[in-house]
Amino acid sequence: MASQTPEQIPDGQMRRFAGGYLPIENYGLIGNMRTCALVGMDGSVDYMCWPEFDSPTIFCRLLDKDKGGYFSISPAANLSCTTKQQYLPSSNILQTRYIHEDGVVDIVDFFPRPKTAHVLFKGPNHSAYREMTSVQEELKKWLVRRVECIRGRLSLDVEIFPAFNYATEPHITTILREDTVVPGCDSKTVTFHSDSVKLQLDVSIDRGEDDTRGCPTVRFRKVKKPGMLGEGVVATIDVFEGQAISFILRNDLPNHVDVNITSAVLDSQQHDTQTYWYNWISKSKYKGRWREVVQRSLMILKLMTYEPTGAIIAAPTFSIPEDIGGVRNWDYRFSWVRDSSFTIYILLRLGFTEEADAYMDFISERFVQSKISDGGLPIMFTIRGETDIPERELTHLDGYRGSRPVRIGNGAAFHQQFDIYGELMDAIYLYNKYGKPINWDLWCSVREMLNYVLTIMHEPDMSIWEVRNNKQHFTYSKIMMWVAFDRGLRLADKRNFPCPNRAKWLEARDTLYEEIMEKGYNKEMKCFVQSYENNTMLDSSILIAPLVFFIAPNDPRFLNTLDRIMLPPDKGGLTSTGLVYRYDTELSEDGVGGREGAFSMCTFWLVEAMTRASVYEPKYLPRAVNLFENMLSFSNHLMMFSEEISRSGEQLGNTPQAFSHLALISAAFNLDRVSEFKR
Repeated sequence: MASQTPEQIPDGQMRRFAGGYLPIENYGLIGNMRTCALVGMDGSVDYMCWPEFDSPTIFCRLLDKDKGGYFSISPAANLSCTTKQQYLPSSNILQTRYIHEDGVVDIVDFFPRPKTAHVLFKGPNHSAYREMTSVQEELKKWLVRRVECIRGRLSLDVEIFPAFNYATEPHITTILREDTVVPGCDSKTVTFHSDSVKLQLDVSIDRGEDDTRGCPTVRFRKVKKPGMLGEGVVATIDVFEGQAISFILRNDLPNHVDVNITSAVLDSQQHDTQTYWYNWISKSKYKGRWREVVQRSLMILKLMTYEPTGAIIAAPTFSIPEDIGGVRNWDYRFSWVRDSSFTIYILLRLGFTEEADAYMDFISERFVQSKISDGGLPIMFTIRGETDIPERELTHLDGYRGSRPVRIGNGAAFHQQFDIYGELMDAIYLYNKYGKPINWDLWCSVREMLNYVLTIMHEPDMSIWEVRNNKQHFTYSKIMMWVAFDRGLRLADKRNFPCPNRAKWLEARDTLYEEIMEKGYNKEMKCFVQSYENNTMLDSSILIAPLVFFIAPNDPRFLNTLDRIMLPPDKGGLTSTGLVYRYDTELSEDGVGGREGAFSMCTFWLVEAMTRASVYEPKYLPRAVNLFENMLSFSNHLMMFSEEISRSGEQLGNTPQAFSHLALISAAFNLDRVSEFKR
């Protein structure tokens, strides 16, 4: 049994391999650009915040198998089924299939989307953000779980155990139909009411065309589980070929008129949702050799977009560990300035101009409105553009496989991380180049920001890895501050903008370059180093250097660094089994403690750096392709990447991670360009 793949492990045994938890990679993502859910290969929704990405969870078994709450539809306990999970073609509709000798059942999970939705900008500013609306049918905030029997018959167990407000809030469960749920009746079946959230469960039944088999029935009963603060409901259902039962979880709003949800309504919702996603991904300009995986990455990124503001979150989850049992557990449900240039670049180059406009609008307004007391910028924002992100621990939750503490919020929100000015300036420059010309007011803000960077360019910071101990003069931050001045000067020249401090910016850019080459490079080791203080420590963040045109990809200093990073850790490098680590956490004290896995983003950065080097040094191209293909093999069954990969090959950290997929797309895009050039 130990050699079986997840798809071959019978459903009832999946969780036994990890003490009641599914492997992190055994989940698929569904969403509606407001919130999302993770659906396990065993048919259980183990994670969902309601009603928005950063709202408290109502299902969180992912972070506590006993108290977290879940919504499971799985084969009856006495059945051993093979499970397959995939997305329906060109969509974010997830299908989980149970295969048994006696029957085959599909569970189709999705959040509805109107088929004609387009991102538009309308109306004045509302508090912290500009509201975006769509000319479309109202977005239905439903979680739809449709069960359909494809062959034979099968018995399924349905269990719904919500745990409101991160499993801290009691709720009242009311079964509205004590008798059997049958077609034609009011679909509203169960309600779950806590102080802050009121949910209702609707059930819709499609009896199929064969009346001789009767009609599938649903009869719920309440169950109280130890450790949970409210009752859940359970039912056993039998479905025959052609029959379908749908479960719809939605808000139970006071004084609203309930509409009976029929099979016809749900068929229409699924069709419209499928059409929406097909039309959206059809806009992609990417036609390269890795089209399938790039398209999936794009659709995952779209799911991580908060449509009302255009913000894109780093990941939809919180506190999934970077090391099983360790303390590196963070909340990523926020929008980082650091991601901006990479996101703008990908969206614009691949044809998603509406999303790029929305994200740029979000970033620009934050840039203008959100300066902190000393004139700097926060490193991250909530999905609504707020900066108050206090970090606290949920001590009542055990964490994924005992990985504690479970954290929400993020204490790094007001870290001094000076690299963000380079990434933000690069985003503005790229948007002006590939999107729309920037306006005068934004340019004035750019000048103010770069004048501020003049005052901090010689200060230490906490940089990209968000260390939680001593500030240092990190090489990565110095490179990105060089980028900030470089892009500012380029933009001024390209647009003929007045630039009163041009001489100071130019001097700062050149001073930083000389300084990095002197203090950020170890001549004895022949490689760039993590920081001026840690000048014998290798750090994979230096791989960004040729990607932002700080250094030529064939410069001997960079090639020596590249070759060293590709060595295994026991030989002084950072690459193991084709996977790249950030730095050696055992040698570099970062104030966090514990181990971590290889970083997916850094591995894709290595691929792209090798790809750019291969234009001048052809030997790197086949190695880049092999490394890229190797990395793709570490995705999950749905081509989804978390933040990290463990030493044993399992996924670690918050999932899916935007930066991992952005770096994947960029690596594929550039590999294709260089490969075409070589032919």
